[in-house]
Amino acid sequence: MKKRLYSKIPLSQTIVALCEAKGIHHIVISPGSRNAPLTIGFTENPDMQCYSIVDERCAAFFALGIAQQIKKPVALVCTSGSALLNYYPAISEAFYSDIPLVVLSADRPIERIDIGDGQTIRQKNVFENHILYSANLYSEIVPETQVDDLKVKQKQHEAQKHNEREINLALNVSIEKNGPVHINVPFYEPLYDIIEEPTISPKNIPVEYIEHRISDTLRSNMVSEWNKATRKIVLIGVNSPDSIDQRWIDHFAKDPSVLVLTETTSNIHHASHINCIDQLITSLSKEEFRALQPEILLTFGGMVVSKRIKAFFRNYQPAVHWHVDEKKAYDTYFCLTEHIKMDPNSFFSDFLPNAEIVKNTYKSSWISIRDQRRVGHAEYLENVDFTDLKVFETIFDLIPDHQIIQLSNSSTVRYAQLFSLNATFKVYCNRGTSGIDGSVSTAIGAAVAYGVPTTLITGDLSFFYDSNGLWNDVIPRNFKIILINNSGGGIFRILPGKSESDNFSTYFETKHNLTAEQLCSMFQVKYTSVTEINGLVNGMKNLYSSNDAPQLLEIFTPRKVNDSVLIGYFKHFV
Repeated sequence: MKKRLYSKIPLSQTIVALCEAKGIHHIVISPGSRNAPLTIGFTENPDMQCYSIVDERCAAFFALGIAQQIKKPVALVCTSGSALLNYYPAISEAFYSDIPLVVLSADRPIERIDIGDGQTIRQKNVFENHILYSANLYSEIVPETQVDDLKVKQKQHEAQKHNEREINLALNVSIEKNGPVHINVPFYEPLYDIIEEPTISPKNIPVEYIEHRISDTLRSNMVSEWNKATRKIVLIGVNSPDSIDQRWIDHFAKDPSVLVLTETTSNIHHASHINCIDQLITSLSKEEFRALQPEILLTFGGMVVSKRIKAFFRNYQPAVHWHVDEKKAYDTYFCLTEHIKMDPNSFFSDFLPNAEIVKNTYKSSWISIRDQRRVGHAEYLENVDFTDLKVFETIFDLIPDHQIIQLSNSSTVRYAQLFSLNATFKVYCNRGTSGIDGSVSTAIGAAVAYGVPTTLITGDLSFFYDSNGLWNDVIPRNFKIILINNSGGGIFRILPGKSESDNFSTYFETKHNLTAEQLCSMFQVKYTSVTEINGLVNGMKNLYSSNDAPQLLEIFTPRKVNDSVLIGYFKHFV
């Protein structure tokens, strides 16, 4: 058995030991010299699963994908300088999506900052607007310090205690509050010295979980309001699969006065729910909007995709809006009245047993309209040409059961909102900041986490923007990418006032003629392309017929037709 080695630097030993003590075992490392003590410490620890990802932006989203699946912090390790700044897009996504990441950035000692050293920037608190905790550690005392041994030992003791406390605090915050934290770690040279036994044994401060409860008075008032209301809407945003007990879903389904609205990213399915919100509300009249307007809006989950439902609730505000979340509540509709700081399951178990069933036709009337919309949806899709809309219908019909589906942002996630997806799918999308960056890396990280068959559905701009996400050697062989290439940012073609000018196609639509074929060759991903419906059906079958290597199916759709087909889709319901 290989003997474990340690970095000679106590600060590195402290960080690795505390990560291990708190169950942080997935470490994503980008190359560098200043972070060598951490790289040595983690890679020499047999309990750590380490990944080497060169591009720091991709590395951060890769880590985010792992954390998204395992629901535990994943550590990122980088060298000093601009390397750290490349983490920022994923850090902001983790901040708004409540995903735990631990950023471990190596740094120069404080006296080396702003004196002209290479790979040196002001790293202290660099993520302060999008981080839950920033720990700025002390450098070790070096022999050149002009003080006697007793003072050196005292300073070393004080530095070690400060560092232990800060590392514990940062790691505990990430675990307790499910979000990103930053630990900045200054190292003196030499950086590569190793020893066979650790020289420190840091104290592990336990994580303290706070259980929130609703007061009796507030519960009583809410129950009273709920039982009086005849029109109630439950709107579910981004929600982890299998996180809500089925009994609460069934409870809402049985109440005729409660209409449940879900999105593709809600990962909740029931025959009595409205699962394609835009399909339902796009063509409603003012009288119909007033009939839909709830007295009480109950929300839980993360960000909501539909712009139309946001506009509806802002223009037809409920009298009461309650949001249930242990951590935060956004006043998205400008009418938030109560933030219930509880896990939804805990709140429902406390609240719903006291809720009465109110009998009326509120739910049934809207379910009837939903069913009419579904008929219209099928009619329109039956005759539509080979465009983005037809492609999404086809691929969702042909993806096998029990897949993790990772959606890129922009048009991809919005098209997905128009379809009733297979209930066995587990659907994810980086909706915290809704950026197109990082979709490939996140999907691969998620696929690596548990090895569950994973399909990334992405547009061309999002794919090419994050093509470095393919630059690693851990992509599972059953990983699939479905790339819809409409030669630019097609979603911009539906904007009001768009034109066919060179200015529009260059700076908004960003027209291009790129394909993924050569990228797939470089990164050893199997490649197939299609341009029509029969080819797509066969291509989908072939995509899932073997799992001997990662595969990409590129679907070319017409650049100038997709927008008119989508606009026609919504007009069809008028």
